[in-house]
Amino acid sequence: MNYYELNQEQAKNYLSRKNMVAILPIGAIEVHGDHLPLDTDCRLAMGVAKKLEERLGIENCAILPCIPYGQVWSLRDVPGSIHIPDEILSAYLYEIAKSLERAGVKQMVVINSHMGNGNAIKTMARRAYESLHIKVYYFTYPRAEKVIQQVCTSQRPHKVLFHADEIETSYMLYLAPEAVDMGKAISQDIEFPEDYEYTSIRWSEFMEKAVLGDAAAASAEKGKRIIDEVIEEIVAVIKGAS
Repeated sequence: MNYYELNQEQAKNYLSRKNMVAILPIGAIEVHGDHLPLDTDCRLAMGVAKKLEERLGIENCAILPCIPYGQVWSLRDVPGSIHIPDEILSAYLYEIAKSLERAGVKQMVVINSHMGNGNAIKTMARRAYESLHIKVYYFTYPRAEKVIQQVCTSQRPHKVLFHADEIETSYMLYLAPEAVDMGKAISQDIEFPEDYEYTSIRWSEFMEKAVLGDAAAASAEKGKRIIDEVIEEIVAVIKGAS
């Protein structure tokens, strides 16, 4: 159920139930090459949220509107990207958690599809842990790496990072295929600066197109296999704690 479709009486009675899970998708508006739209991360966060709702049951979930803006420091200077600093994003998320607590919600699940949001989300969750009485979970494609190593075939320029490449494009082909233009998908080798792991460097300084690898190798089948595993892990965590 979409959170915003509840009326006043439903919100009063529905949100405070013991097993209710408020699902908060968060993405970003940033460039993803020419084959994916600026709202790629938003579409993915909503797609995962809906898959999660299917598994948990619509009567147990309320999906909040996706937060479209995120921390996009690495690509903030590229036209199209919109950057929100960590401290502002974290405070914004905390106020959402506090409002949900007032409504009687016991569990909030943050579905994050943009790695740059990680620090702000974790800071919010720690603050909520110390000052609120709402359990906050946060997930950014848990257990995906295990399946990625099994199904993806292209060489990754970075062992952890992914962006508009085989991985993320496969996610989109599975969750939002209508937004993908594979005719514009490219493959490019990106060479990260030697000191990248030890200092702050924007991606825009060493790549023109924001595609971190081989987008042309993507497929909906690969995306499904990875996302299905992600959903299984999220469900296991939530049900294991309830």
